[in-house]
Amino acid sequence: MSNKLKLQDAEPAPIAPAEWAELRADLLRAPAKPAAVHPPLLLYGVLIFCIGISGYLFGVLLVFPRYLLGLNGVLEPVSEWIVWYSGMPTVAGVVLALADLLLFLDRKRPDVPVRYLPLATRKVTVALTAYNDEESIADAVRDFRSHPLVSRVIVVSNNSKDATFERAQKAGAITFNELAPGYGRCVYRCLREAARFDDTEVVILCEGDLTFRAYDIDKLLAYAPHGDVVNGTRTVEPLRQYTTQLSTFMYYGNVFVGKLLEAKHLGRSTITDVGTTYKLCRRDALLRLLPTLNPAVNLEFNAHFLDTALAQGQVLVECPVTFHQRVGVSKGGNINNLRGLKVGLRMICGIVFGWKHLA
Repeated sequence: MSNKLKLQDAEPAPIAPAEWAELRADLLRAPAKPAAVHPPLLLYGVLIFCIGISGYLFGVLLVFPRYLLGLNGVLEPVSEWIVWYSGMPTVAGVVLALADLLLFLDRKRPDVPVRYLPLATRKVTVALTAYNDEESIADAVRDFRSHPLVSRVIVVSNNSKDATFERAQKAGAITFNELAPGYGRCVYRCLREAARFDDTEVVILCEGDLTFRAYDIDKLLAYAPHGDVVNGTRTVEPLRQYTTQLSTFMYYGNVFVGKLLEAKHLGRSTITDVGTTYKLCRRDALLRLLPTLNPAVNLEFNAHFLDTALAQGQVLVECPVTFHQRVGVSKGGNINNLRGLKVGLRMICGIVFGWKHLA
């Protein structure tokens, strides 16, 4: 690879067209380098610690049936055993976490300059997912089409039963109908169709329910020189509308699962939101990533996407985006807290045990 890729320093000079062409050719010739494989001790430590603390709390809470139901004679030894032995996974989890943070973190962090690889063109292709979003899709399409940097808007309707497809088409979108059900298949189709256009270097993935706005494209593009994927995060409180489908439970659940993913790829990224659809992908990185993604992963697909990108060695950065109350009824993992819990647990299973089990 050319040494010109080392231009990613603190004060980058403007890149001449000829130099840019050579640099871009070097980047495209070089496949993404898979991240070095290290045991994710911090990830295991956090999970084992949580198991230990959960066991301790369960043992303590047995005091209520012990005395309220008169079962002290039966449950007291059980409670003492649980409280006593819950200390073993708790201490083991702390040891594993500290080992990763104090002994191995420096080895896991990539020893490379801060990346700065400017875009050749700031024009973007926007791809919107949609499922029975007839109330919002036309306004969403018009919002993104009105942005001066948007070359086209693609809408993939996941076999909607209402007028989503027709209203998106009438609003000026390039429309596709993905017949295979599932959020993952819809997102994958969005990315695949958007990556076909080689006149834009950037793909913006979003939703057609008006929870996100086109004006945040400028923020995503500001981070684009620093990474292959810019993940929009909904966890910056002043940027989140008072009432959204992201309940307090789901809000902190996203942060928790994001930190587990961050622990798995320690030193590689900062992650606070694994459920957001709004993200920027550089087209060349996306073309390398698409063959490794599994569209059969359903509501957990965004976590799968981030995990796979990091495992492939791609650079992931986060960008705060605004988050608004959706138009229409939620059909995904935000229906209620129980549904959100199930999706979150499946995300954790995918992160820990692999995604093929969730397909």
